[in-house]
Amino acid sequence: MAVVGDLALMGTKISPNKLIGKLEKRVFVVPVSSSQKFSFSHARNLEIIKKSRIAVKAVMQMGLEKIQSSSELKSLKEGYLGFDVVTERELKENGFLGLRKTKLVCTIGPACCSLDELEKLALAGMNVARLNMCHNSREWHQDVIRKIKMLNQEKGYSVSVMIDTEGNQIQVVDHGSSSSVKAEEDSIWYFTTEKFEGSRPFTIQANYEGFSEGVNPGDEIVIDGGMATFEVIERVGNDLRCKCTDPGLLLPRAKLSFWRDGKLLGTDYDLPTLSTKDWSDIVFGISEDIDFIAVSFVKDADAIKHLKDYLATKSPKAIKVLAKIESLESLQRLEEIVEASDGIMIARGDLGVEIPLEQIPSVQEDITYVCRQLNKPVIVASQLLESMVEYPTPTRAEVADVSEAVRQYADALMLSGESAIGSYGMKALSVLRTTSTRMEQSCREENMQTLLHQRKLGVSLPDQIAEQICNCAVEMADNLGVDAIFVYTRHGKMASLLSRNRPNPPIFAFTNDSSTRMALNLQWGVTPLLTDLSDDMEANVKKTVQLIKAKGMIKTDDAILVVSDIIPISTAQTIFQSIQVMTIA
Repeated sequence: MAVVGDLALMGTKISPNKLIGKLEKRVFVVPVSSSQKFSFSHARNLEIIKKSRIAVKAVMQMGLEKIQSSSELKSLKEGYLGFDVVTERELKENGFLGLRKTKLVCTIGPACCSLDELEKLALAGMNVARLNMCHNSREWHQDVIRKIKMLNQEKGYSVSVMIDTEGNQIQVVDHGSSSSVKAEEDSIWYFTTEKFEGSRPFTIQANYEGFSEGVNPGDEIVIDGGMATFEVIERVGNDLRCKCTDPGLLLPRAKLSFWRDGKLLGTDYDLPTLSTKDWSDIVFGISEDIDFIAVSFVKDADAIKHLKDYLATKSPKAIKVLAKIESLESLQRLEEIVEASDGIMIARGDLGVEIPLEQIPSVQEDITYVCRQLNKPVIVASQLLESMVEYPTPTRAEVADVSEAVRQYADALMLSGESAIGSYGMKALSVLRTTSTRMEQSCREENMQTLLHQRKLGVSLPDQIAEQICNCAVEMADNLGVDAIFVYTRHGKMASLLSRNRPNPPIFAFTNDSSTRMALNLQWGVTPLLTDLSDDMEANVKKTVQLIKAKGMIKTDDAILVVSDIIPISTAQTIFQSIQVMTIA
């Protein structure tokens, strides 16, 4: 590969001025640090590169040796490159710019837990499967996780697994039914902490002994953010006798909130973020080799830091920790929580209980912006297509809501009850996929993407260099109109920095670490690929491009921008980070 950036980065004694003289005026050198320089094409767009191909061949073109024999072709086809079957199909059908960039998370429940249903979701674009530990048995969760792992290993999918902790929150333990029950208007119900077995009509068992402390007659109990509402008639010891004022469904493990005079009642139960059950679920998740843990009802950064320290000593792989933003306390400490976590889930359902509903859209946008600033993936969750739990077609307002989340460049969208218990989970996932793809295309056509006013994150010089390289690489990729960005990364850092900039072309992240691959499933615009990597970047690029070309997924004259953060084990090689631009021969 004759790319002048290679020479500039190899630590050679060749003078940059001599290089520029040899390559005429089509190349200029941009200093990135006092000791490293990178060479970029001065062409304004890809057409100029292609029209000037003969003249700039020494700088821009990667020459692929022709495959001379059938045995060589067979060898390439047998080479390992971790494309999942869904991305491979979409790339062949739609090309690079046709790939969806917004990631899709599906909550797995009784409606979609069979092997056949899970494969349908994976084939339809599910990137991450979420398991809500509030529901179902340990054996049920284990069975689902193992089915997903089997699909990945045997069928060629790449679906990550997330468990969502129950959290310490006042909620319904039992209401006398294994599923949902209907609370009718004016019906009288008892809320109690008395433990009982079997069915007890019009009785709801709460999970916390002191749940009624500070609650007075006339106050309201709101179920799951508005599914049903009860007025407190009287206290009976530690129990509450209530009348249903807004009828609705009471679901298992429903959450309770208390209101007085139209305002949330600020009860301080001093409950830890992670309960005893949560820790047991986390140990279970580690044993099942999960990829993400979403922590419910996070109050501050301490719980996240504590969990990450625990995982560092107990888990053989790098499990990522997401913080769920769903309370006033988490909003008040938003930045410190985002900094401590590996990502954020905006749980709009519970958040909408604690702040006025009209504030939800602006708060969602603010959280999304902070996450991009701090380079953390963000999931927009809760009630995206709530009507599709019961109906096969979403409301137009729901489609507009999904489109707005995509326009804000959220990393991922999440289905909850729509996929877990709904009758139309596959249709709901299809709506997310088609809507996000169309909105991404619209943003690209209207050139709505503007450069983020980047907050500088790097502290050490290597981190600062990596950050600047990724910022420049995305600007180059967009200005030149390249077809794709290839990044070679062991831990995913530069892939996430590229994603942060939301480039027009898709990002293909080549890594030799399986946990990095699964973690990158949540990053906007990143297609993670598992493959062997060596210290020799030239060999890495040559091998991966040959394999992709042999699969028919890359064509002659496609332009690729290549970024690397492979740190050599050998001290003889000094290339730490680099940018290269090439056209495929």
